[in-house]
Amino acid sequence: MADLILFDANVITMDPARPNAQRVAIKNGRILAVAEDDNFKELRHKNTKLINCNGRTVLPGFIDPHLHFHGLAESLVTLNLEPCNNVRSISDIQDRIKQLSKELPSGTWIRGRGYNEFYLAEKRHPTRWDLDAVTPFHPTKLTHRSGRAHVLNSLALRLVNISKETADPPEGLIDRNIETGEPTGLLYSMGDYLAKAIPPIENDQMEHGIRLASQELISLGITSIYDTSSRNHLTRWKMFQTWKEYKLLKPRVTMVLGRDGFREYRGQNFSTQVEANQLRLGGVKIILHETTGKLSPSQQELNEIVLNIHQCGLQAVLHAIEETTIDVACSAIQYALQKFPNPKHRHRIEHCSVCTPSLAKRLSSIGVFVVTQPSFIYYNGERYLRTVPDSNLKHIYPIATLMKNGVRVAGSSDCPMVPANPMIGIYSAVSRKAENGEFVLPEERISPLEALRMYTDYAAETTFEEMIKGSIAPGKLADLVVLNGDPTRLSVDEIKDIKVEMTILNGEVVWDKMS
Repeated sequence: MADLILFDANVITMDPARPNAQRVAIKNGRILAVAEDDNFKELRHKNTKLINCNGRTVLPGFIDPHLHFHGLAESLVTLNLEPCNNVRSISDIQDRIKQLSKELPSGTWIRGRGYNEFYLAEKRHPTRWDLDAVTPFHPTKLTHRSGRAHVLNSLALRLVNISKETADPPEGLIDRNIETGEPTGLLYSMGDYLAKAIPPIENDQMEHGIRLASQELISLGITSIYDTSSRNHLTRWKMFQTWKEYKLLKPRVTMVLGRDGFREYRGQNFSTQVEANQLRLGGVKIILHETTGKLSPSQQELNEIVLNIHQCGLQAVLHAIEETTIDVACSAIQYALQKFPNPKHRHRIEHCSVCTPSLAKRLSSIGVFVVTQPSFIYYNGERYLRTVPDSNLKHIYPIATLMKNGVRVAGSSDCPMVPANPMIGIYSAVSRKAENGEFVLPEERISPLEALRMYTDYAAETTFEEMIKGSIAPGKLADLVVLNGDPTRLSVDEIKDIKVEMTILNGEVVWDKMS
């Protein structure tokens, strides 16, 4: 007997055996049956809950295979400096900080995130002196929209021991005044350094952020997340376990490890009492970059790191944006496969922002999965068109090219870099339109169905979970989302306005706007 039956629905199953249906029956958190035109009388009893979808579209619950949950939670309880929040100048940033400083005792840390220098009137990052003008007595840290740069005021710089005499860390860069050598307050690729030097957000404030972040994801139909923070380690693993045990965090979680976490993993126990489908360990995140002017980590070092990850049976989750870093990532994966062949490895490249057709062929030939961010086209497209060189712009987020070459491509948000809404990602992949209406490489459009698959069954494959999620089929987890429109039938421009009306997780309704 079914616990729950959805009927009169436009079900897009993502299951090739039955692509469409009208009814879904659920029992004990799993899909019991899917049918085109069957009233399921034999599955109903007096306690079966019935939901009339009145023709609404039902999809598998969305999967976000690349976001930063801790960062999202923190962003919801700190100053929002995003352009969409009417932050259009450095004076706007100063006003927000000044107002908050009046409410806090001297010495209290002020945190803000999401500023975007492209949309500021001054077309530059704030400096320590901009912040000092309004917060001389509160240590202040601002995080750039990318999460890869931070700005500290003078008090904060002193507290984290950064001065004129401080040398650049091995993988970071301290921006300095050209004439005096004095730090400007702008720091590149020093998130790990700051995380160790700055006290964390207070527990009660962070708990509030966790609840808000969980609710935001569920309201967007996201039932599974893949947390890809490079700072994930045993402590974060225990935090996720606590959040799950106390039901603060609803979506299913796969947590990747950073390099430090990977070292801990090889020597410690990462077991958990939380049910495996709710919390599991994924791969190892390695960031490839050239912030200091040279590749970090080096090709030789990366080869050994990826080989160690590969030998442990984990996924290499390689952050690679430019052609050079993507090429280096491919070489490292090939090195590991030559040492220990495994055609089912599913190592991943995250972002893959500038990828030529020849690189796409190389990715396909070695079986690499790509997890990219279609939403960046919408939220950052105007900036790309103004600032990215033509040689890179003609290969930016080439989703269609990757797919045509046989690369499995999953869609994600990289939230909180941009909002987590999968419908914006789906719209972006289909339209290739920036928020201002300009097209960004329109020849890379894909169909609405392919875009939906990037957030459902393709995303499930990137985490080795396609047997239990990503499509609506008997035996799979009952994670579903109900939409007020069908992305495969509406006009392209209408896709971005589709709303989630219900989210079902593990067979239970956890978000409901239909009642």
